[in-house]
Amino acid sequence: MSFKSVDELLDFAISKEEKAYDFYMGLSKRFTRNPTLEKVFTGFAKEELGHKSKLQNIKQGQTLLSAADKVMDLKIADYTVDMEPSPEMDYGDALVLAMKMEKASFRLYSDLAESTNDATLADTLRALAQEEAKHKLRFELEYDEYAQREN
Repeated sequence: MSFKSVDELLDFAISKEEKAYDFYMGLSKRFTRNPTLEKVFTGFAKEELGHKSKLQNIKQGQTLLSAADKVMDLKIADYTVDMEPSPEMDYGDALVLAMKMEKASFRLYSDLAESTNDATLADTLRALAQEEAKHKLRFELEYDEYAQREN
């Protein structure tokens, strides 16, 4: 990925957060018969809007705290198959898809951090990568519990 300016990089990241919001809202609508699951995915959609807001604030000149700690990785998403959302998707499939989405977001922010010479922006992008890693971990933990309940 090559960006001509910091604004171009931020616009790209903002558009990715908008797509992530749409993704999680779409998943929440698939689980309207289960209010708990609907709430889980709606909550993640709201978190993605929070990321978008942080990126917009950076674009307007605000700075954010850098990532303090690395997030544990259970690597469950590394051993699952690729899939697309579908009407017959069950909760386990939705969790796998969400893990993969968060993993991709983590990689995106990590790569974007490496692509900029702006140290403050790089720190902020690494912080966003860690937030995505936290999301992935939450989905992995939920998937682990779900798999134990199903077996």
